[in-house]
Amino acid sequence: MGAPANRWLVLVAMTGSLSMIMLDQTVVTVALPAMSDDLGLRPAGQQWVVNAYVLALTALVAFGGKLGDRVGGVRTFRVGVAGFFVASALCGLAPAGGLGEAWIIAARALQGAAAALMVPTSGAIVISAFPVQERGRAMAAYAGISQIFLAIGPLIGGALTESVSWRAVFWLNVPVGIAALVLVAIAKPAQATRPGRISPVALALLVGGLGATVLAVQEAASWGWDSPLTLVVLAVGVVATATFVVTQARVPDPLVDVRLLRRRAFLGDVAVNGLVQFGLLAAVLHSSLYLQDLLRFSPLTTGLAVLAMVLPITVAAQLGGRWFDRAGVRPPVLAGLVISTLGMLAWTLALPYLSYPLQVPGMVLTGFGLGLTISPTNTDALSRVAAADRSQASGVLQTVRQLGGTLGVAVVGAVVLGIEHRGTQGSDVQAAADAIAAGFAVSTAAFAVALLAAVRLLARERVAADPAAASEAAA
Repeated sequence: MGAPANRWLVLVAMTGSLSMIMLDQTVVTVALPAMSDDLGLRPAGQQWVVNAYVLALTALVAFGGKLGDRVGGVRTFRVGVAGFFVASALCGLAPAGGLGEAWIIAARALQGAAAALMVPTSGAIVISAFPVQERGRAMAAYAGISQIFLAIGPLIGGALTESVSWRAVFWLNVPVGIAALVLVAIAKPAQATRPGRISPVALALLVGGLGATVLAVQEAASWGWDSPLTLVVLAVGVVATATFVVTQARVPDPLVDVRLLRRRAFLGDVAVNGLVQFGLLAAVLHSSLYLQDLLRFSPLTTGLAVLAMVLPITVAAQLGGRWFDRAGVRPPVLAGLVISTLGMLAWTLALPYLSYPLQVPGMVLTGFGLGLTISPTNTDALSRVAAADRSQASGVLQTVRQLGGTLGVAVVGAVVLGIEHRGTQGSDVQAAADAIAAGFAVSTAAFAVALLAAVRLLARERVAADPAAASEAAA
């Protein structure tokens, strides 16, 4: 555990790094129209600019957790930050013209790969730095503030796009990353390692399986859902992913310890995280395109408009963390999921009317509910495993969470483009609004399923002590 005097510096450094990672999932959404003009992006290319990042993060985040176990979490975190710098610079240097789309998508994938080294290690470092009675508040700041940056990405992207350039959204990462590295050097968080190996075959199955599955779903609107190409790529992805899961459950030193999912409470936390992210990331992407392309908001005005969802997240994240410390995971998460599901439903029903004021109540409810939900499930999941298993648990949690996000973008995007092939770039504004509303209905359904999973799986008892400490006391 980190020294008491340093644990808050550790929290600031890890929260800043996760905020940077989450910011880069959505900061580009408002910049996409300007980026499309400069780089010649197709509607599907716009989705890939967002999803290449999330997909790489999803496929490699377990590897990042495993690498943290082997060489040390702090060391892995530092390598990830350095890689993120390089990838961000490549994004900002994307050439205009025909090469632009491929360049920006590849650079975004590299960003996601670097982020995968940072996400699981940062969560484990925070949990290990704080005693169990303070983890709710610490993780409320860690997860809650990062979710705020996920949501205000459109605001920051809009301001930079309008006042500087869309390329500036990527250069923004440099000072944040430098500050994180400086704080880590000062705080010197504890770094533990464990012996073992990383299987190249397992890594190939995971990356190939998830990549092929998302590729098939996201391109189905243009390839056709019943085309041989879609069916073959989807089958390859599903088989590779299933093979990965089955083999990981049988090996003694897995890349992803799927056996952790046999713990009912941990499975509940993970399922809720994945389903919430499925609905949220797709909603953030398409709401930004909706406001800018259909309602003709400027980039900055679009960013300001999403504050109706952001500000409630800010308030509710702190309430959720304190509620978790007092009552455990079920009360804040169940309340949050009921509120966010009703909010997303109201938001969905307002979209066809092409009126921003009608959307505000749904946005407010969605944000408040998510704020109550996100940090308690993260805290509960990592608090239910011993310190030695936290990197693996964080890897599982983040893999499923980011998988939810990347599948959400792919599925909702396929629904939207399946109804309106040009998305928000077409001339029929009403058709585009109706298509996005259909996509939001899928996000609403994901929140509803998350609520059912929470009712069924979340633990009723609180985490009263660190599992490792409890085991030692029992011995």
